[in-house]
Amino acid sequence: MSLRTYEADLFESSRGRLEAIAYRLLGSAGDAEDAVQDTYLRWHAADRKRIVTPEAWLTKVLTNLCLNQLTSARARRETYVGQWLPEPVLAGDRMLGPADTAEQRESVSLAVLTVMERLSPNERVVYVLREAFGYAHREIAEILDLTESNCQQIHRRAKQHVTTDRARTEVGAAAAAKVVEEFLAAALSGDIEPLIRLLTGDAVAVADGGDRVPARRTPVIGALGIARYLRGLFRRTDARRAQVGGSAALHAAVVNGGPAVLVEVGERVVGVICLDATPDGVGAVHIQVNPDKLERITRQWAATGPHRPLAEMW
Repeated sequence: MSLRTYEADLFESSRGRLEAIAYRLLGSAGDAEDAVQDTYLRWHAADRKRIVTPEAWLTKVLTNLCLNQLTSARARRETYVGQWLPEPVLAGDRMLGPADTAEQRESVSLAVLTVMERLSPNERVVYVLREAFGYAHREIAEILDLTESNCQQIHRRAKQHVTTDRARTEVGAAAAAKVVEEFLAAALSGDIEPLIRLLTGDAVAVADGGDRVPARRTPVIGALGIARYLRGLFRRTDARRAQVGGSAALHAAVVNGGPAVLVEVGERVVGVICLDATPDGVGAVHIQVNPDKLERITRQWAATGPHRPLAEMW
């Protein structure tokens, strides 16, 4: 069934919202785009005369597609080599969706996206639709074919899992650059003490290499352990230079709403180090080096360049 112009326009006007929902649910921009494209194909094939509320219909179809992916993804991640982290996206990417409220900004942070991996598929859907997009429990219940009271219970349970006592420090580009400058000065000093002072005592560092590049396969917990780990990671060696393919330029960026170090070799982003900034210091360090998860941010970074690095290494 062919789409009339206004039906095609209606879908395109919803694409950004659908992508933002799917990205939060799946933690992958590529998978989110695929889910939205599958939603489009179902929209194209549907008897649209019988669809009373297109926005609700599209959201339900997308959500069901994502639920199917989440179920299969849980099985795949049981065999994932090392730690799994979400795909990072640069500030301005429409995958990030609305950022008007603290809840919306929080829901797309690397820290929260990582924690949401522990939720059941239904918990993740309810949390995302409620916290990030302001859907009423009645609307979410209809999407998931649940009762409203059940939906409320799922939301309370999901929020308890996701909410932490530690407040994040919201940053713009200038503030992010300052955090990154301090972090790089400490990391490149060759001394662990400056790093220890930047980190909270209970900080956590996680790296994702996806069995594509070498990366630590277990989290590092505590400021001292992370400081030693980072000192080794930033040590200038010929072996590491050969591993990444040359000298690396280190840039400050805002990624998933927080400060980040972009490691660029040539025209490729080969690593993203996201810093979970809190009033007490850096509470988490998420290191993404899996090349499969850096293709989009490489394109984004190139499109907004040229960029002046803060430092170089290796």
